[in-house]
Amino acid sequence: MVRRVKVGTVVIGPGQPLALIAGPCVIESQDLLYQVAESLLEVRESLGVPVIFKASYDKANRTSLRSFRGPGLLMGLEMLHNVKERYGIPVLSDVHKETEVEAASKVLDALQIPAFLCRQTDLLLEASEAGKPVNVKKGQFMGPWDMKYVVEKIESTGNGKILLTERGTFFGYNNLVVDFRSISVMASLGYPVVFDATHAVQLPGGGGGMSGGQMEFVEPLARAAVAVGCYALFMEVHPNPSKALSDGPNMIPLSRLPGILERMLKIREAMGE
Repeated sequence: MVRRVKVGTVVIGPGQPLALIAGPCVIESQDLLYQVAESLLEVRESLGVPVIFKASYDKANRTSLRSFRGPGLLMGLEMLHNVKERYGIPVLSDVHKETEVEAASKVLDALQIPAFLCRQTDLLLEASEAGKPVNVKKGQFMGPWDMKYVVEKIESTGNGKILLTERGTFFGYNNLVVDFRSISVMASLGYPVVFDATHAVQLPGGGGGMSGGQMEFVEPLARAAVAVGCYALFMEVHPNPSKALSDGPNMIPLSRLPGILERMLKIREAMGE
């Protein structure tokens, strides 16, 4: 039995609407955050899709030293706090080190563990002990069945507010592939599964000192994930992905998001959800 997990005002799990975790890859400016948040709230109102706002205050695992990382912990959290206060929307961001957790947990409604750090025991324990929901992205190098050990680490602290995110598996160099069996496998661990539709089409390091991406495959993969039974979609969005400072090639233009979600909801309706 998959349990429900509450992130702020959004409940993810069985019997709940398909949820959306969305926002720009990295915090570029306060104005950008406001622009994206306003668009997401319009989607929430028009389609009835519960929304959690996501943006990273620090992209600590960029391919190149020259890549833009974001405003950093304290300034980034302040900007996310402003979004939360202004729009009444739950916020989520990545934590990369145990020392970030205390400050992050005072602002964020959920702490996210990046895929490359999903086996870092001390980070998982510190994040889970904060008492907030923890969204763990399955590492590209891990089988979905191995996420049970991640779950055990978090549960050991008494925290049962866990989300597990599928974001693709390494398929040779600079490429990812999604095994949709993983959604069912991870759901069998008892927690809602999120599908990261934009990072699943990333080409890691495939852009020569930066990651590439295949945005045209975001919707087909999202359709499949919804049909298999994910409880939430994770999508990074931007008003103009070609000018984004991180992950532009795999981000969705804000203008396309409503149409994509409408089609996702039709799939869910056809499934009787």
